[in-house]
Amino acid sequence: MKKMIEVVDLTKKFGDFTAVDHISFSVDENDIFAFLGPNGAGKSTCIKIMTTVASPSSGQVKINGFDVTKEKNQVRESIGVIFQDSTLDEDLTAYENLYYHAVLYKVPPAERKPKIEKLLDSMELLSRKDEFVRNFSGGMRRRIEIARGLLHDPKVLFLDEPTLGLDVQTRSFLWNHVKEVNKTMGLTIFLTTHNMDEAEKIATKVAIIDHGKILAIGTLEEIYKSTGTNSLEQAFLKLTGNEIREQKADDLLKMKNFKL
Repeated sequence: MKKMIEVVDLTKKFGDFTAVDHISFSVDENDIFAFLGPNGAGKSTCIKIMTTVASPSSGQVKINGFDVTKEKNQVRESIGVIFQDSTLDEDLTAYENLYYHAVLYKVPPAERKPKIEKLLDSMELLSRKDEFVRNFSGGMRRRIEIARGLLHDPKVLFLDEPTLGLDVQTRSFLWNHVKEVNKTMGLTIFLTTHNMDEAEKIATKVAIIDHGKILAIGTLEEIYKSTGTNSLEQAFLKLTGNEIREQKADDLLKMKNFKL
């Protein structure tokens, strides 16, 4: 089985603060891999490194066989990314947002319109393609972002809290679509979520991280067995405790005096 994500001894420091502490793991092709942890555990920092937004302090990360520090363009061509915060241009239509992405990722001109319309149709938004994004609900925007992330046929799709703030119907729609593209396209999915029920329903493999270290990794059954629990929520709390956390690493990433 091909390793689509390979992380070896990854570390990320911000001054004296270690956000990611010598972690190693891999994700197989066609896996749906849930990366779970409390606020400030290091999840988003890892995703930023894997998607070339931030640089590691040490260690090696490969996506689809490409090094994230030495082969950034090849990595970016291999991935689709949906971050927590929307990155759509509100002054463009749904179609224009996807078309801009198609041009940026060098989708052949003859394929752009049919691919865009097919993806918008799959998201039940084709009839709204010429409306400005600023008039869309949060759920509609998220569906457009997922369509955009799939437009250039990536090998790995990163989803960082993709259902945050969405209603039950939209969450169900998005997860069903993610499972479908995983099955039909052989797409590897790497996701973070605070919803343990969602992770249990969709993930084929889980890693739990806290204080920058991976505490457990494996299938759900392996996680339950190693923690002596029978649900992901119980396992998560047993490993990470009940203390309320702050997102220190994310705050540091936004500060100008720290290098990404």
